[in-house]
Amino acid sequence: MSDDGNETTSPPFSRLAVALISVIGLLLVAGLLALGTWQIKRLSWKLDLIARVEERVGAAPVPPPSRIDWANVGAARDEYRRVQARGRFLHDRETLIHAATELGAGYWVMTPLALDDGTTVLVNRGFVPTERRAPATRSQGRISSETEVTGLMRMDEPKGSLLRSNKPQEERWYSRDVGAIAAARGLSNVAPFFIDADATPNPGGLPVGGLTRVVFSNNHLVYAITWYCLAAMTAAMLIVFWRSKARAGRGAP
Repeated sequence: MSDDGNETTSPPFSRLAVALISVIGLLLVAGLLALGTWQIKRLSWKLDLIARVEERVGAAPVPPPSRIDWANVGAARDEYRRVQARGRFLHDRETLIHAATELGAGYWVMTPLALDDGTTVLVNRGFVPTERRAPATRSQGRISSETEVTGLMRMDEPKGSLLRSNKPQEERWYSRDVGAIAAARGLSNVAPFFIDADATPNPGGLPVGGLTRVVFSNNHLVYAITWYCLAAMTAAMLIVFWRSKARAGRGAP
């Protein structure tokens, strides 16, 4: 109420304010639509990736890439490819990587496999529980003769895990960093990938192979729907705002 008893109203939005709110609203709608469309593209990429990986995992094993092809090795072409290699394990140079699996906490046993062509490929032979980390507690699992390994090609995991860095000087390993492991063990001509061994039983039952998790999160459709809904809500609010300003401009009650 004013001093003379007459009711007063708030001053209307200026044209500049209306224009500014409109621009911000339109930009927000455009941004949300772009995010939704990006998630749709990510969905298409993820479905294609899943299809390719499923095909690779179920395919017959092939030899791993030779040394002349190492420069071309990459996740898009080779991740989870089923391969088979033959050679001799260098058990005295194995490396234990901290692991948390469906069998509990323990270690991955990464063992170099010396191939006939003079190259070496690291093999994740599988899981051992913490109380069996010492080689002497699982000596039966050490294969001394030439052997054949079948498993999935995996890419190098440099610099440690997301939360913890490898500390080679302290023998604390949290990721399968091929280059760092090769350097720490004095290995040369090492392939820039490693092999996750399949579930073929090892003598004595350890290590336990075949625990590779081939799982991909795929929430892109949910994200896309969320962004599109937010865009629709923002557009609706903007339309309501425009209509209210139009009525105010016409003097509508």
